[in-house]
Amino acid sequence: MFSTGQLIFAICFAVVFIIAIIYTYRKDLKLHKQHYKGTVWVLLAFIGFIALIAAIKFFFK
Repeated sequence: MFSTGQLIFAICFAVVFIIAIIYTYRKDLKLHKQHYKGTVWVLLAFIGFIALIAAIKFFFK
């Protein structure tokens, strides 16, 4: 399906991409904490809403 060269490229690309994402996230961590306070509550509310919809669907099935 994939050649050996394509697999090696994909693995190297994934490793470098993950390292770059981790590096930039750590570099901007102070800014994230300053500007995005309270976003955890938005995430929890969204997950709760989706769970409520799933529970209603399951309950009235």
